[in-house]
Amino acid sequence: MGTFINIGNAAFQRIRRSEYIDKSGLIAVVNSTLFTEQCFSCVTRCRRFGKSMAAKMLCAYYDHSCDSRSLFADLEIANDPSFEKHLNKYAVIYLDMTEFVTRFHDEDIVGQLDNALMADVLEAYPGTQTREGDDLMNCLIRIMEATGEQFVFIIDEWDAICREFKPGTHAMDRYVNWLRRMFKGVNANRVFAGVYMTGILPVKKYKTESALNNFIEYSMVDPRKMAKYFGFTRDEVKALSQKHGVDFDELEKWYDGYQIGREPSMFNPNSVMQAVNNDWCKSYWASTGAFDAVANYIQMNFEGLKDNIILMLAGGRCKVSTSGFQNDMSIVRTRDDALTVLIHLGYLSFDWRTNECYIPNKEVSDEMENAVKVTDWRPVINALQQSEQLLQSTLDGDSEAVAQGIDIAHDEQTSILSYNNENSLACVLNIAYYYARNDYIIHRELATGKGFADLAFIPRKNVDKPAMVVELKYNKDVDSAISQIKRKNYPTKLLDYTDNLLLVGITYDKEKKTHHCVIERYSKS
Repeated sequence: MGTFINIGNAAFQRIRRSEYIDKSGLIAVVNSTLFTEQCFSCVTRCRRFGKSMAAKMLCAYYDHSCDSRSLFADLEIANDPSFEKHLNKYAVIYLDMTEFVTRFHDEDIVGQLDNALMADVLEAYPGTQTREGDDLMNCLIRIMEATGEQFVFIIDEWDAICREFKPGTHAMDRYVNWLRRMFKGVNANRVFAGVYMTGILPVKKYKTESALNNFIEYSMVDPRKMAKYFGFTRDEVKALSQKHGVDFDELEKWYDGYQIGREPSMFNPNSVMQAVNNDWCKSYWASTGAFDAVANYIQMNFEGLKDNIILMLAGGRCKVSTSGFQNDMSIVRTRDDALTVLIHLGYLSFDWRTNECYIPNKEVSDEMENAVKVTDWRPVINALQQSEQLLQSTLDGDSEAVAQGIDIAHDEQTSILSYNNENSLACVLNIAYYYARNDYIIHRELATGKGFADLAFIPRKNVDKPAMVVELKYNKDVDSAISQIKRKNYPTKLLDYTDNLLLVGITYDKEKKTHHCVIERYSKS
């Protein structure tokens, strides 16, 4: 057993002794690529989404220095036709790049990396003939030619060096050249049965092309066949909640909402496990280490980025083009670049069908709110802080206080959001009622009765508060809003709540630039 080569399966043993959600089906996807033109995989996802766990699982499966059959016998992969073919059949080189970044900070980090790996490989193959000037790739070629053995190379946090050293530095240039030397040269297919790299960002682009264009990229933007292995599925979280007696609705509110590829409902796996183990749903996101970067990006306000963040805090979505990003966190030049970084970091989810991004859940929304608070977005900060009182005024039936609260929110946000129709009024209302998301699921344009309610507030499970139907009117009489709710029979969609339902009409007078509000308790008669 070496430091980098043939490290065994001890790490995966520890994982199996803990609560483990079976993601071994990922192995079958990787197996299908071995010894093909697609054998170079770069799988990138945000922090705390199981990257290292997957890398350790692959090490345990492929490493021929150990017997891992019992670790996988009860898992999904054991039923796959490729299971026996590749189980413990390869010399595996495993590199955790963060170990080198934390140990070495000088410009020769890549030379130290290559020397350390080469020394370990030569110790594992003591009869290997070397020549002056040989590097790691030379050694692997000679071993392959002498033994016929091909390697599996697994790199965890491949982009750690990219985050430590800026583009154009000696260290970065050497690292890119080292990756090309190892994995893009004519001998790469001879030496490696497969290569699996994981990190936060896809491989850096130069102009429009990846520095390693022979790698198949699986990312938060385009996960391909690996989508269901990026996080926890709804069924997996339901099973966990039942096993541990944790409220599934709370787990859903806090950690669901990621659309990853064709998987419509994915949960943050690390946060779910912490919530289950602690029996407490809260934000576990702050420890991911990306907070400062997020605050910096949204502060830049490229091309109306501020407007987009506000819209998404209000529950909306924004169009984004992800193709222009250079996959480098230090090169963020446009609004689309900033939004794409936030997608890769997990602060936004990406809907590939519509090319839209959005804030996925309460955990991330809370952290995005914290990021906004360290900026100079005072109007937005004020609106967020005042939203709790606005909700309480609504529940108290204090229509005058509600109208005044929305006046304030409107005055502070008109420089940010256009305000000339019922849709823009709804955006302001979503920010104004931001705090309500703790207790309500808020629907825009909910199909009800004979039409669509502008806003419907549905209480979350175990929340003892009334449901609310909100109708918005722009430059019309406030009574017309309540009349429409009754005339179109909106409450019929909310039959479960008709014993505890508020009807709220809100209008904006364009000339006086004031809002009016009427609040009624629903009566079936």
